[in-house]
Amino acid sequence: MENLIIKGEAKTPTIDFNYSNGELVISGRSIPENSIEFYKPIIEWLESLKVSDKDKIVLDIKLEYFNTSSSKCILDVFKKLEEIKGVGKDASIRWYYESDDEDMEEAGQDFSAIIKVPLELITVEEL
Repeated sequence: MENLIIKGEAKTPTIDFNYSNGELVISGRSIPENSIEFYKPIIEWLESLKVSDKDKIVLDIKLEYFNTSSSKCILDVFKKLEEIKGVGKDASIRWYYESDDEDMEEAGQDFSAIIKVPLELITVEEL
């Protein structure tokens, strides 16, 4: 399976999904014109992980900001991780947020409360 790399731009996050080490990173800002279209290849890539030989997946979320439509798509990504976990694979999420960013901390807490994948909140000085 190939890696999925999408270079971030002013309104879209960087996507760095490394199949060989099972590490997935979404970083930057997520305010695309069409969130569904932007996140579609990400969802499809995660879907293919369900039948892969990769047993452990770690998703790092390092977003500075995301809009409402991105929020729904991020939840879809997390639900895909739930499906991956449901087929017996180890899946987890690390949600990074800046120490002075209460909105991103609360967003991580909200996601943690509604998904069935372990989500660790990690405070950093700067993303």
